[in-house]
Amino acid sequence: MQVQYLEIVTPKVEETCAALAEAHGVAFSEPEAALGGARVASLKGGGRIGIRAPMREDEAPVVRPYLLVDDIEAASAAATAAGAEFAMTATEIPGHGKFAIYFLGGIQHGLWEY
Repeated sequence: MQVQYLEIVTPKVEETCAALAEAHGVAFSEPEAALGGARVASLKGGGRIGIRAPMREDEAPVVRPYLLVDDIEAASAAATAAGAEFAMTATEIPGHGKFAIYFLGGIQHGLWEY
């Protein structure tokens, strides 16, 4: 299992980026529009971490890991069979792959097919 994208949604984007950059010796990108304005850095061993502000007034802060999958449709079906409710079904982000978001057991989970 590999985290392809670790998303942190916070109203304190700059402060969070600064703290992580200092603690881990990484540099975050300028905001990427395709990723909701997230500032992104590479994760050791592959994948990326993105820090962004809430995109709606009712979007609460969250840390959401997106696990890399070979087949997002099959992974979505497995999550559904386990009782997941999808907030976002498989959606393509041009140049980045496909992602989906589901809720299971009070936790937000993400899938990423690249």
